[in-house]
Amino acid sequence: IKILLKGLRSPQESVNDLSPIESFRIPTKEELRELHEEPTDPQAQQEIINSIEEVYFSNDSFDIVKYELERLPPVLSLQELEEYRDKLKQQQAAVSKKVADLILEKQPAYVEELERVTSLQTGLQLAAVICTNGRRHLNIAKEGFTQTSLGLLANQRKRQLLIGLLKSLRTIKTLQRTDVRLSEMLEEEDYPGAIQLCLECQKAASTFKHYSCISELNSKLQDTLEQIEEQLDVALSKICKNFDINHYTKVQQAYRLLGKTQTAMDQLHMHFTQAIHNTVFQVVLGYVELCAGNTDTKFQKLQYKDLCTHITSDSYIPCLADLCKALWEVMLSYYRTMQWHENHDQDEAAVVSSVSDGNNVIGTEENSFDRNYVKKKLEHGLSRIWQDVQLKVKTYLLGTDLSNFKYDDFIFVLDIISRLMQVGEEFCGSKSEVLQESIRKQSVNYFKTYHRTRLEELRMFLENETWELCPVKSSFSILQLHEFKFMEQSRSPSVSPSKQPASAISSAVTLFEQYCNGGNPFEIQADSKDDETEDVLASNGYESDEQEKSAYQEYDSDSDVPEELKRDYVDEQTGDAPIKSVSRETLRSRKRSDYNLSKVNAPILTNTTLNVIRLVGKYMQMMNILKPIAFDVIHFMSQLFDYYLYAVYTFFGRNDTFESTGLGLSSSRLRTTLNRIQESLIDLEVSGDPSGTLTAAEERKEKVPSPHLSHLVVLTSGNSLYGLAERVVATESLVFLAEQFEFLQPHLDAVMPAAKKPFLQQFYSQTVSTASELRKPVYWIVAAKAIDYEQMLLLMANVKWDVKEIMSQHNVYVDALLKEFEEFNRRLNDVSKRVRIPLPVSNILWEHCIRLANRTLVEGYANVKKCSNEGRALMQLDFQQFLMKLEKLTDIRPIPDKEFVETYIKAYYLTENDMECWIKEHREYSTKQLTNLVNICLGTYINKKARQKLLATIDDIDRPKR
Repeated sequence: IKILLKGLRSPQESVNDLSPIESFRIPTKEELRELHEEPTDPQAQQEIINSIEEVYFSNDSFDIVKYELERLPPVLSLQELEEYRDKLKQQQAAVSKKVADLILEKQPAYVEELERVTSLQTGLQLAAVICTNGRRHLNIAKEGFTQTSLGLLANQRKRQLLIGLLKSLRTIKTLQRTDVRLSEMLEEEDYPGAIQLCLECQKAASTFKHYSCISELNSKLQDTLEQIEEQLDVALSKICKNFDINHYTKVQQAYRLLGKTQTAMDQLHMHFTQAIHNTVFQVVLGYVELCAGNTDTKFQKLQYKDLCTHITSDSYIPCLADLCKALWEVMLSYYRTMQWHENHDQDEAAVVSSVSDGNNVIGTEENSFDRNYVKKKLEHGLSRIWQDVQLKVKTYLLGTDLSNFKYDDFIFVLDIISRLMQVGEEFCGSKSEVLQESIRKQSVNYFKTYHRTRLEELRMFLENETWELCPVKSSFSILQLHEFKFMEQSRSPSVSPSKQPASAISSAVTLFEQYCNGGNPFEIQADSKDDETEDVLASNGYESDEQEKSAYQEYDSDSDVPEELKRDYVDEQTGDAPIKSVSRETLRSRKRSDYNLSKVNAPILTNTTLNVIRLVGKYMQMMNILKPIAFDVIHFMSQLFDYYLYAVYTFFGRNDTFESTGLGLSSSRLRTTLNRIQESLIDLEVSGDPSGTLTAAEERKEKVPSPHLSHLVVLTSGNSLYGLAERVVATESLVFLAEQFEFLQPHLDAVMPAAKKPFLQQFYSQTVSTASELRKPVYWIVAAKAIDYEQMLLLMANVKWDVKEIMSQHNVYVDALLKEFEEFNRRLNDVSKRVRIPLPVSNILWEHCIRLANRTLVEGYANVKKCSNEGRALMQLDFQQFLMKLEKLTDIRPIPDKEFVETYIKAYYLTENDMECWIKEHREYSTKQLTNLVNICLGTYINKKARQKLLATIDDIDRPKR
């Protein structure tokens, strides 16, 4: 039944499940008969099949008999068994019939499939034959050819593997020996090569990391790379003191290979800061230990600030110079570092632009970022480094008291600092406020002390000055003096910046450009003042004796005096000289004018004048070096001039008798200047007042006692014209000094702060310009004593003016007065042999004498008791004779106060009404002179009342004067 039931599945499965015997078994006839006896109703047949238990359709092999026996009930019933048997037979018959129907239905397909199986069997047998033949032939080939060839190929493969292994072993061997080559490259300072080699070794080591020996080598290479970085940092630090372009290029290439360009720049700035500190400390420490003279190491433990206090005065300047030289080297290295980066960036940018493409955009942007970072870092570092330099130098400057330094030493210190400040300005555009403030305080304190000492010295010089001429050449210029050399050297680019004007500095080469390839701007100059000579002094005051003789030949002779004046008696009728003679005398007068004698027109000055000029030069040196104290220096310079002016006035110009004449000898400006000098500069107290306040004591410190004329100078001798030579030297040296101040005004104005320029302008307008005005009061004293005016008044008093007839002969007092002038001219010539008398001085002397003579004439005429019209005509004759002869003695035109005399004489002819107006208009006459006119001239013509009225008018005019 199971077999039949299995036929219900697919044909393929049925075929596979059937054994060969079962596959080809055909139902027996009995079975077929039974099948035919079974009902043929398909539906009934299908129901019978459906009633078959499921177990008969399972694929599992099980024992059917056992299964059916186990189903038997415990109590067997034959009838039931037969019924069950018949049921099974029906089921079997249904299945068999179903199978038979299926077989019949599938018979053609079955036959066809069977044929295919037979054909397949035949093909398989043929394939088996072919395979057998192939195996036989393969065995023949294997034995004859393949085995040998494959052996060769295997050996070749093994050879290639061994060659690769040998190459790897050689590479490993090279890697093992790399540290030796790296050491050699580091000794050669080939840092880029060493890093490149190390990086390549690391890359190779990573390739052979599967070898156990390589892992140790890899860590060793990493250590070596770190060691190279350390040495690279040391090499970078060497750049700070001595920049070498090749060395720095290697260092930068090495850092670029490491990818640490920014780190290198940070390290570089740290090294520069450290270099500044170490440099200044070592320089100062060296000098301190040298001066200490022992090997004590205690100084090495001191702070830099404390170390600076141990510098001695002798070693201060050399140490400062070395300090600045060392700091210059550091700043120059930084400057050259910046230059290197600028040039490198330009070259790199040019290369990038020439080969620019889209493949390197990322790398270019990264390089550009690095360049910008380096540029900003370097620019920011400029001010930081300069600030460090300033602070170090400031500490050094304030560590020593400079008040006891010599002037030249102090100027040298200022010059070094000024040069350092110029370095700072060129380095980073800094105004060096730290340095300026630190040096300004010391300078002001030093300069006050120095100036006080110089004023005391000036007083001593003036009190010992004999006012002798200091012989200098006619070509003398203050620029020839050592103290003013800096003004000439300002044209040279190699001189100190403190000795150059701003315009010269801006157009000249900068210090960094000048000393970029060698040298140092702080080298102490070998040429000192001792090696230089001042070619300013002349032989005996003149450049040659021949020039002296030729210059003064006519001036010293009597040829200037007309022959008729040499005679005791001068004929009035023949006294007029021919026109040709007058022109000859005029020509001679002009020839003897000192301003036309260019050969010997040497400046008139004294040793004291020269000392003052040298002081001014020193003051200007300090002012040019340290412009912040320019006002203080110029103020002190003005005090030098003030004191010299006051001394000349005190020695030669002060005379209360002549000042009270009201002739206006001293201008109001000169009097104001002298009063200002006396109040602000002159200490009039002989001894200090202990009860005085502290402020008063401080003010007295700023003042100087009034100088006293040397007892060697004699001003009372008539033969020397009352010290005329000394007076000429004094006044003209003052005028020369004023001229030098005028020459220096543009230089002073250039450095003077704008807020203080009014002081400078006032000093020049109120003080310097008054120097020449001092001539009048000084030479008035000579003129007042040189001619005996009192004797002339006595001679005039003996003249009878009430004559009755017109006189043709002048009076004797005129000849006496002319003789006085002739004698004055002779003595003037004698004085000129000692000292050149400049034309302005000569003119002032003659003007004063003539003015005094004319006023004496008026005074003499005012003393007349009686006078007729003929007497008044005689007065005019006398005065005209005096003028005619006087004009031959002097070139002064017009004759001073000529109108003063003529107007007075003509007033004798005025009427009463005219006289009143005349008196009101001419207030230059004294009350006595006006009263005499009223009493003598008009007294005989007017009544008493009219005379009283005129006298009252005179009294009204005189009252304000009283």
